[in-house]
Amino acid sequence: MTELDGKNVPSIEVIRPDWLVPSNVQAFSTTRMGGFSQGQWGQLNLGDSCGDDPDHVRKNRDLLQSLLPSEPRWLRQVHGNRVLNWSKADGDRPEADAITSNQARQVCAIMTADCLPVLFCNRNGTEVAASHAGWRGLASGVLEATVSTLACAPGELMAWLGPAIGPGVYEVGAEVYETFMTMDSDHAGSFKPSGDRWLADLYNIARQVLASAGVGRVSGGRYCTYSEPGRFFSYRRDGVTGRMASVIWLEKSGMVG
Repeated sequence: MTELDGKNVPSIEVIRPDWLVPSNVQAFSTTRMGGFSQGQWGQLNLGDSCGDDPDHVRKNRDLLQSLLPSEPRWLRQVHGNRVLNWSKADGDRPEADAITSNQARQVCAIMTADCLPVLFCNRNGTEVAASHAGWRGLASGVLEATVSTLACAPGELMAWLGPAIGPGVYEVGAEVYETFMTMDSDHAGSFKPSGDRWLADLYNIARQVLASAGVGRVSGGRYCTYSEPGRFFSYRRDGVTGRMASVIWLEKSGMVG
């Protein structure tokens, strides 16, 4: 149980990255378990623009906040490749699909419900980032943009692929397949025929993109949001649904170890 506003509420479930990073780097993804929302948005919906009761969203975000050092910098995600620095992001929910920080206690956050959240840190523990990488974001180069925005060399980076829709169920049209074939024919291995459509592997596409960008240490990619309705929100499965958050921050700045 967690105490919130003087009351005990169920603890939320979080998934922590399976990576070896400096001790000052903190990160996790939420699931749908442990919050206040009901119906299609039950339980821990963190999205404030998907039709849920605003009071439930506020309580869910307060519950999330109990695990964080500061309020996340929420973004208005548009499936593009704009990357913002946490300290320079202006206004409430600035439009972008990735966010970076090199300062302590600045929480970078991405919300998803099938799209792929990708968290980054460098091996010295001085930079972190979070990217929103659905197929449109991957096609527009959001991961490459994130890597190039960070000050360290790509080879110094580690990436974790958070919960997303899995390759066995993510059916897409020929236009998606052709988009990635135009980008790089090596992406052919990330698609399998499914009648007149294709099954796409977002995880594998992301690994290929990151490898091409020079990021060699990539972990995660073991979940399927669509296939676990009791644990994850999935827009593809349910249409009207909630959003999960993937967050990362530095407990202290400039720490090596």
